[in-house]
Amino acid sequence: MKLIAISGSLRAASFNTRLVDLLVESAPQGVECEKATLKGIPLYDGDVEEEHGIPQAVESLRARIKGADGMIIATPEYNAGMPGVLKNALDWLTRPGSEMKPTFGHRPTALVGATPGQFGTAFAQAGSLINLRQLGCQLFPDYLRVSRADQVLPDSGAVDADLRKQAASFMENFVRFIG
Repeated sequence: MKLIAISGSLRAASFNTRLVDLLVESAPQGVECEKATLKGIPLYDGDVEEEHGIPQAVESLRARIKGADGMIIATPEYNAGMPGVLKNALDWLTRPGSEMKPTFGHRPTALVGATPGQFGTAFAQAGSLINLRQLGCQLFPDYLRVSRADQVLPDSGAVDADLRKQAASFMENFVRFIG
């Protein structure tokens, strides 16, 4: 089984990129989980699409999503919502419109997120559900919401042991969900 885990942050050392790294490490034996970023995806502009087509960064990410049995999206929370770069990437990935269903339709999808705040990206995840339902994703009913990320996902040192166990359990359950 092959999974793709996408960080919805552009920062290399963001909490959500660190969470993606932890999930990649926590994949059950026999499951390949690869990390993806949104780097290189420009702001969506229909004129750019018409004149130049779909950017290579979008085509590359789309091919990786289509090649995966399941997708994990790690969304930061900016002002109680998903960041613009993540929404922008989703918009590009549905272009042209004929690509929406092959890319997202019935694709098993899990939402995760990490924040130094106390609600663990609950608002961003709730808002993201609207978009992911519209795209036709098969949504995993469980969520991984990491609070106090600055303490449990440090930029140096060990990841919190309880979070490590939670991540492993989340991955095992997501793999079972995919079947």
